[in-house]
Amino acid sequence: MLDKKYMAAVRKELLSYAEKRREVIKQAGDAQHMSKRAIFALQRDNVKEAEASLEQAGAILSGLAKKYQKEEGLLDEGSYRASLEEYAEAVLFNSFLKGKPLGKIPHVEVDADIFVGGLCDVPGEMLRYAIKSATERKFEMVEKCFAAAEEIIGELVDMDLTGYNRQKFDQAKGALNKLEQVRYEVSLRA
Repeated sequence: MLDKKYMAAVRKELLSYAEKRREVIKQAGDAQHMSKRAIFALQRDNVKEAEASLEQAGAILSGLAKKYQKEEGLLDEGSYRASLEEYAEAVLFNSFLKGKPLGKIPHVEVDADIFVGGLCDVPGEMLRYAIKSATERKFEMVEKCFAAAEEIIGELVDMDLTGYNRQKFDQAKGALNKLEQVRYEVSLRA
């Protein structure tokens, strides 16, 4: 014999969570898309478009955080955390291109794991930007990309990263090695 009243309450709670979860997943996906657009725009030196996309992504993410701050588990959803990481990467890459220090992400709260994940992706963006810069014969930017990526790796190496962030760190080291190759090839032609 089931307690129908209790079962109705359980059903209502689960359905409510599922509806909220779908909203988080959808909006986080939108924010992640806007962050990717920002990175793509930065790679093309379209700062205005990039910053508009970053503003939209930040607004979505901060809105979700505010709306669901008391809902246990919703902000631990993989899609939300992935969008935060992509946003952190875009903000950090934008800061690099503006010559600003890479540090705390403004307007959106990110934990240390998310920050490190985003930071680990920045050397890959620097590699792409350095290749573009070398093609345009902007050799100073190639050096700037290499130096910044080397500094990032130098900081990350002392963090004793494990699991997911260790894999991301290994990818960042690979990007640094490729940057070193680009730098070498530029030195032969310059």
